[in-house]
Amino acid sequence: MIALRRGAAIALLLLYPIAWSAPLARASVLPFFGGREISILSGLGALWESDVILFALVALLALVAPLAKTAALIAVQWDRAPRRLLHGVQLLGRLAMADVFLIALYIVVTKGVGVGRVEVAWGLYLFTALVLAGLVLAWAEERA
Repeated sequence: MIALRRGAAIALLLLYPIAWSAPLARASVLPFFGGREISILSGLGALWESDVILFALVALLALVAPLAKTAALIAVQWDRAPRRLLHGVQLLGRLAMADVFLIALYIVVTKGVGVGRVEVAWGLYLFTALVLAGLVLAWAEERA
């Protein structure tokens, strides 16, 4: 069972960069993107040019929190860090989930305005699944 949890954690670490570059949505209304597909990385690029503080927040929630959470989880699994670190892992997982919530909220608000078009793409589902899998994996590790 520990081998399965370890493998899952390593898979998460490898899949996050794919999720960051995967299309989250296709937007024909937003002036930053002009009909292109929006990914976490392209969104960060647009934020860097327009709002550095929001860029830092999104980078923390979408990039740093999931990676740090997964790296800490792997360190605990391989006995390189104390098990009490798992409480911090859960907090980092919740921060990453906040990012998924914000992305979904922006899509709903943009659709509600009725100007242009926003379509959810497969990358949003992938990123959400990875964040949720990380939360479940941390919970399972805590219970083990």
